[in-house]
Amino acid sequence: MTISVPVAPFDGDAAVPGSVDVVIVGGGIVGVLTALELAEAGVSVALCEKGVIAGEQSSRNWGWVRQMGRDEAELPLAAVALALWRGMDTRVGGATGFTQSGITYAAFTQRDADHWERWHETGSRHGVKTEMLIGERLRAAIPGIRGSVRCALWSPDDGFAEPWIAVPAMAAAARRAGVAILTDCAVRSLDVAGGRVTGVITERGRIAARQVLVAGGIWSRVLLRNHGVDFPQLRVTGTVARVSGASGLPDYPLGTEDFSFRPRMDGGHTLTLRNANIADISPDSFRLFRRYIPRLRENWREFHLRLGPSFLREMAEPSHWRPDERTIFERVRTLDPKPSRLFLKRALQNAAKAFAPFEAVTISHAWAGVMDVTPNAVPVIDAIPGLDGAWIASGCSGHGFGLGPGIGRLAADLMIGRTPAVDPRPFRWSRTVLSVAPADPHGSGGPAASSTTHIS
Repeated sequence: MTISVPVAPFDGDAAVPGSVDVVIVGGGIVGVLTALELAEAGVSVALCEKGVIAGEQSSRNWGWVRQMGRDEAELPLAAVALALWRGMDTRVGGATGFTQSGITYAAFTQRDADHWERWHETGSRHGVKTEMLIGERLRAAIPGIRGSVRCALWSPDDGFAEPWIAVPAMAAAARRAGVAILTDCAVRSLDVAGGRVTGVITERGRIAARQVLVAGGIWSRVLLRNHGVDFPQLRVTGTVARVSGASGLPDYPLGTEDFSFRPRMDGGHTLTLRNANIADISPDSFRLFRRYIPRLRENWREFHLRLGPSFLREMAEPSHWRPDERTIFERVRTLDPKPSRLFLKRALQNAAKAFAPFEAVTISHAWAGVMDVTPNAVPVIDAIPGLDGAWIASGCSGHGFGLGPGIGRLAADLMIGRTPAVDPRPFRWSRTVLSVAPADPHGSGGPAASSTTHIS
């Protein structure tokens, strides 16, 4: 078994532009697609990634593209994302692996069945096409499934894509559209003067810009904390595997309460232990505890708390630094946590109980990815209070790959003053932040202006 996740290679540009309209921090799907949206609208963009394109969660997720099961606040955004996914291969001139295969969730417990009954009603109110399956209709739709299945919810419009090739293909399209894409180029600091962002300071020099979008995933909180901005975001780690040797399984993604899988372009299957993530206890766990209490109460079964050496490492990390100092972004080019062997074992056991082909599979690859989670598990796509010209698209809470095209569209809409693709209110900063006390730790500015300018 190989402990790694492959990602298609992408070589960044050698030259650092001196000035652009927008700098985007982060080379995951959100940053890349926002860059593409802006470039297609005639905006000059530089994208800075501290490691490689899609090196972290954007290549380590399940690859599901779905409306079904989303938080109700995300459903309009999910619909926009799905529509964009359908035309993505043509748009980027490359393969993303997107397949509109449909997705099914099967319920083996009454608790799970009740959940999907309620969601079926929620989805219907928002125009999401789903069908509740029971009895013989269920068995016909999911051939080979074993055990006492109470019901299944089928969504014919959902599907999947291949994370490891999708985002690099999108990045190639963004570069063709004029985006300067810099890899191995950490943004050490925002450049702030008089409460306004005027660009960024990277390890390779300064880039002047009228606006900056922070789309750094789990690193967004760290970068903003250096500027006195408290963005509430914690980390959870999920484990995923590629298995080979299974045949006769459904040709679409299928999830249950305790495992999920999907077919892959390479002939294998992606398998994971569903509703199981490791939440490493960190100093931020204590700082943000009050904000996450409702989430913990509702979803305590999903999180396995762990106290390890990372706690002391994070305690030793500085909260503020100068732009000429080497930062954690350069020391950790790609966060590559170890997958949980216990989670993999349980996923295989649970899958084998429901589908005989999993009894003889081999795990060829296993990996883990770290997700950035907000208090209500819905992303923030908004201007950053107190830093005029700064924006954020982060806190995707494990939904960023599927929602990525919609997030990129909405972020670009807001930044250039275009009519938003969806109502932006569910994604406002104000819903998660108790207070904001912006400051410039380097002494380059005073109190921030309250307005945010747009590129038109």
